Amino acid sequence: MAMEEGALSCLLRSRTVLEQDIKASYLMDHMISDGVLTVDEEEKIRSKSTRRDQAVALLELLLRKDNRAYISFYNALVRESYGDLANLLHNNLPLVSPEAHKSFSDGGTPYVQRVLSEGGVPQRPVVFVSRPELVNRVRQKLYRLQKESGWVTVFGMAGSGKSILAAEAVRDHALIEECFPGGVHWLSIGQLDKPDLLVKIQSLCFRLEQSQDPQSVHRPPSSLDEVKERLRFLMLRRYPRCLLILDDIWDSTVLKAFDIQCRILLTTRDRSLADSVSGAKYEVAVESGLDEDKALEILSLYVNNKPQKLPDEARSIVRECKGSPLVVSLIGALLREFPSRWSYYLRQLRQKQFKRIRKSSSYDYDALDQAMAASIQVLADEHRELYKDLTVLEKDVKVPAKVLSVLWDLELEEVEDVLQEFVNKSLLFRDCHHRPYLYYLHDLQLDFLAEQNRSQLESLHTKVVRQYQQYYREGPPTSGDKECLYWIRFLTYHMAKANLSQELYSLMFSLDWVRTKAQIMGPAHLINDYVEYGTILDKESSDVRSQFQEFLSLNGHQLEQRPFPDVVQLALSEPHTSEVYRQALLQAQDRAARGELYFDWLNKSSVESLSRLVVHPHQGSIYSACFSHDGAKVASCGASKTLRVFKSTSGEKLLEIQAHDDEVLCCAFSPDDRLLATCSSDRKVKVWNVERGMLLRVFEEEHEEQVNHCQFTNTAQRLLLATCSNDKFMNAKLWNLNKPSSQNTMFGHLEPVNHCCFSPDDTYLSTSSSDGTVKLFEVSSANEWKTIDVKSMFPESDEETEVHVKCSTWSADGKRVICAARNAVFVFEVETADMLLEIRTSRLSTVQYCHACPTSNLLAIALSHYAVELWDLEANKKVADCSGHLSWVHGVQFSADGSQLLSCSDDQTVRLWETKKVHTSSAVSLKRDSDVLFNDEDVTVAAADNCNRLQVRDGRTGSVMFQSEEQSSRIRCTCICRDPSAVVLGQEDGTVQAAGLTARQVLRTVGCRILRLLTSYRGLVLAIGLGTGSVQVLEVPSGTPLATLLGHTKTVLHCQFSRDGQTLITSSEDTTIRVWRWRSGECKVLQGHKEQIRCFSLLSNSPTDTRLLSWSFDGTAKLWDTESGEKLQDIEAHQGAILACHVSPDGCLFATTSADRTAKVWSCESWQCVRTLSGHQDCVRSCRFSWDSRRLATGDDNGEIRLWSVKDGSLLKICSRDNKDAMDSLHGGWVTNLHFSPDNSLLVSTGGYVKWWDVERGEALQTFYPTGASLKKIHVSPDFSTFITIDNIGILYVLRRVV
Repeated sequence: MAMEEGALSCLLRSRTVLEQDIKASYLMDHMISDGVLTVDEEEKIRSKSTRRDQAVALLELLLRKDNRAYISFYNALVRESYGDLANLLHNNLPLVSPEAHKSFSDGGTPYVQRVLSEGGVPQRPVVFVSRPELVNRVRQKLYRLQKESGWVTVFGMAGSGKSILAAEAVRDHALIEECFPGGVHWLSIGQLDKPDLLVKIQSLCFRLEQSQDPQSVHRPPSSLDEVKERLRFLMLRRYPRCLLILDDIWDSTVLKAFDIQCRILLTTRDRSLADSVSGAKYEVAVESGLDEDKALEILSLYVNNKPQKLPDEARSIVRECKGSPLVVSLIGALLREFPSRWSYYLRQLRQKQFKRIRKSSSYDYDALDQAMAASIQVLADEHRELYKDLTVLEKDVKVPAKVLSVLWDLELEEVEDVLQEFVNKSLLFRDCHHRPYLYYLHDLQLDFLAEQNRSQLESLHTKVVRQYQQYYREGPPTSGDKECLYWIRFLTYHMAKANLSQELYSLMFSLDWVRTKAQIMGPAHLINDYVEYGTILDKESSDVRSQFQEFLSLNGHQLEQRPFPDVVQLALSEPHTSEVYRQALLQAQDRAARGELYFDWLNKSSVESLSRLVVHPHQGSIYSACFSHDGAKVASCGASKTLRVFKSTSGEKLLEIQAHDDEVLCCAFSPDDRLLATCSSDRKVKVWNVERGMLLRVFEEEHEEQVNHCQFTNTAQRLLLATCSNDKFMNAKLWNLNKPSSQNTMFGHLEPVNHCCFSPDDTYLSTSSSDGTVKLFEVSSANEWKTIDVKSMFPESDEETEVHVKCSTWSADGKRVICAARNAVFVFEVETADMLLEIRTSRLSTVQYCHACPTSNLLAIALSHYAVELWDLEANKKVADCSGHLSWVHGVQFSADGSQLLSCSDDQTVRLWETKKVHTSSAVSLKRDSDVLFNDEDVTVAAADNCNRLQVRDGRTGSVMFQSEEQSSRIRCTCICRDPSAVVLGQEDGTVQAAGLTARQVLRTVGCRILRLLTSYRGLVLAIGLGTGSVQVLEVPSGTPLATLLGHTKTVLHCQFSRDGQTLITSSEDTTIRVWRWRSGECKVLQGHKEQIRCFSLLSNSPTDTRLLSWSFDGTAKLWDTESGEKLQDIEAHQGAILACHVSPDGCLFATTSADRTAKVWSCESWQCVRTLSGHQDCVRSCRFSWDSRRLATGDDNGEIRLWSVKDGSLLKICSRDNKDAMDSLHGGWVTNLHFSPDNSLLVSTGGYVKWWDVERGEALQTFYPTGASLKKIHVSPDFSTFITIDNIGILYVLRRVV
């Protein structure tokens, strides 16, 4: 149907003006939505070169269309703030059919406009943004009034847009026609007294009467009762199906004047008002804020710009006012007049200068503070005072009524009634998704209260603290409910705001508070407190503050474990000078008096921790972690398929996303820190909004194999994302985030590309590949510029041996590129591709990653042997060892300013280091196998170190008493005896040596890795087996070499003296056992095993018993006579390797455990199996009889310990079945060693950590967490008071029971 003549003429008359002013591109979006313009037509118009040409083309097209196109064009002008131009077309709006009416979402038809205009309904504001979901909710309620009278209440806080919403809801043709054919009448009420209310209703009655009969004249009603009856008559008789809209109702007495059995829509801040009237009632709650996109749309309409072209301050303004329609409109109106004042108005908002944010012709209040104050003034005096107390709440924090019950010292029911009134008046919000309900203030309400009560803030916070102290005199709440969470989280905040410094010191310098808050909230909130209130705490003692902060920072990953660890035991590992340790020792002593177990780490002063913070963000390996450019945040990802963002100061979680369907291999921040990119084994690349955790982009089509790495350009000037993958050819790509497909693909590598990295100025991209090369591509053209052949740096490699280049990094000046391959790092000059420097690490370790500091010559290297090293490239010198990780380190990165370094590992932790505080460590690490001699109060420890030297240490202090020089052959085992002061060493070459040196000389000449160190009981003699197969015997303290024993052809794995010290027994990888009369060199060889013999045991303690029990990976156990060399017994004990064996203290039985998941008990007399113990789900790694020989303990590789009855083989207890830890094991790893206490009531075990158990109950009594993991063995003093072990990173632990 063609356009009406009047509309067509109007368009032609206004054509010149329209062509000059309109931007066609803005209007066409709306017209396409209305279905009057096609995409093809839009493309043709957009193809015109200038704005005016586009306007001309749009109007030419419009003249050929119908009435609907005219109306759509008119509505588009209104929406895009062309109000003056829309007025030119308004009088000639054509009439359309009811069906056409409904096709327009706004219902803005002439019929609707006439009805609303006659009823006094306000027109749309010049700037209008639709809220369709809310509008539809109101319309649904209004449809309920189609057949009966009733009330629809639209309620919300000041400035939430209730009035505009009510007017918009009735701007619908179908609604008016079907429900309210008698019309829609609007009455603005506000805060009125009775005379003013009378005048309002009089004028409404007059308007209604004039509409029916303009000639009629009635005497105006003179009282409220009379006017109410007059209105009732008009509504029931003259306008039976009309809608009366009462805007801004404050008082229930006002509402009662309209209780006349008609249809009413009312807007109010107090949802409870309708309770005072009769009839059906319906409610619609109006959210306090628009979503960000809608709020930005309002601002863009005011300043006549597209939302995406608004400055950064626009988004900040919306966030600051939480999308309040009132505030956004107030600021938008101001910006229309002063378009350059974005920063100014944002500053006013942040400084709570509400009085300066004023002016809005469509609102009753001149400024925001007036609107807020008006809501509060209607409260009773006592409730106004209670409302003032809410000033102390934090933004975005929801509190249960019980907290306010403590604060106000009122019964809970009274508090709930008061809060209900606040909620009804839209002065408070209630979260009904929780039971009990939680209450909170809108940010604007909170800001207003803070501004109003600025001079009283300190006293208000003091009131909170004093009320808490009064209510919780016996100690802090520990229930873990919402009330408890509030106090535990915010008590320190209130103390700091109240300036109660002494109370803050007492609280935060208390180990009890640390335990309570860490258990309920986790360690990150605690660390935040020490950071945030550090300046206050430092006035009391900066040392104590740093001691508590360091304790939490380095033990945070332990404090996140469940079951929650014993904080007192953890704190006993702190330095002796620490206040944390002092408090822990006092508590441990007090609890020990009540029978509890605690253990003091005696030699901890020799251990230094260089980490600043340890975070456990994921379950599973962490493959990548990176700093935000401002250094405030860290993002991490890994095997858990998640992405997490946390604070770099405390580890507090800011964001966690289930990011991919498979392992997430890399994450990277954009230069402005707003975006995060992730890539995964699922072949997808994703881009996320950091603040909201929203997925913005998915690139999933182009990479066909796993995507290994992603990185943004270093500057946002021309933002690009680089990715690389295992694809055969198209394995390196550049992406523009505004395009659905890649911008460029870089060809050249024919093997997987493991890493990509932009040069500092974003000119080049370096790619590191498994083809043994690093290639440099020009970013602008994606052309290959240079290839560096890294494989040629390994001349020993043949053609078939692959050299995988793991990664590359650029020096700060962009003149050098550094890459990692195998166990080496190479530095190349970019211009010439010449190698400038080579760093070779241990042949036993590979370089996993490297990163150059952006502000210095430092290079961080991540290694597979759990270490991070820092090198000075200028001096070609290692400047720091960063130890602490317990598994392969996958990544390292400096912060943008170079002050911090992070590392991530398979051990599920991210460690943060301060670059200036790390250094090379002088502390040596010991190998895990050790021997210990307990002699009354003296304890002697012998172990090999990482420098291939033997050390003997004082067990009480850990201080080194003797240390050998580095040895060429690795020591693999040792033992101490008490016979005429001699030492014996076993070597890899199969020899055994006895020496006569001074003690210090002995310890300078003996070295290498020790696998077994066992004690004989006759004198201080050391026997050491070496990796070469030789054994040395050395005398102490003279240190004379007494013997070198040659015979074994492979590594000596175990050695042990006889009770008289004259015989030395050794076992080896060569499958033999040798019995030496070591002084004469006479030797008997015990042959019969088919695989290595890792251990053996003398069958009894009797000096006359010469029987020896041996076991092997071949699954057999054998009994030997050491005097004759005769094999006495030989059995096929297990289907798998025998991993452990123990002889019962009474000498009647022995037990074997195996990789076949069983343990067996054997008779020493009959050599028959008397019990087979089944039930372990993994290899049974260890076993031990109790001292009374009535129980047997067995431990497996899943960390489970079982206690068995020896008498009948029944299972007595399973230890720690319900206590799986973060490593998905019951004991942090294999159970490697077990010992009963002399009275058989306690059991100690080693695995990932040391645990002590109650034997009767099978319950854990205490756990000691070492710095490292994988403990192999523990030495226990005869009185069960001292325990000595070494972890996998070489730290010695001498633990003494606290008494």
